[in-house]
Amino acid sequence: MANPWTGEAEVRIDGVSHICKLTLGALAELEARLGEGSLIDLIRRFEGGAFSSRDVMAVVVAGLRGGGWRGTSDDLMTAEIEGGPIGAAQVAATLLARAFATPT
Repeated sequence: MANPWTGEAEVRIDGVSHICKLTLGALAELEARLGEGSLIDLIRRFEGGAFSSRDVMAVVVAGLRGGGWRGTSDDLMTAEIEGGPIGAAQVAATLLARAFATPT
């Protein structure tokens, strides 16, 4: 079960639950993968609803890797993510929000 207080989110892939977290290393990997702009640009795209499927995949993979998963984006190309593209986008948005939220 994911702990939202530590920035974790949960995603089900092919019926198996995985914990995701955007650790500093995962964020650095995400930034390198995107190759252009900054993480702030990425967050703005999500906030404005102008994100791409490439953005979603990059965030989900980075979050999975931050949670200890050892796969790659190629492993997700034929995988079934619960909720489909919308579910994946929700997980990505949740991860970004939790990574940059200040504790209350």
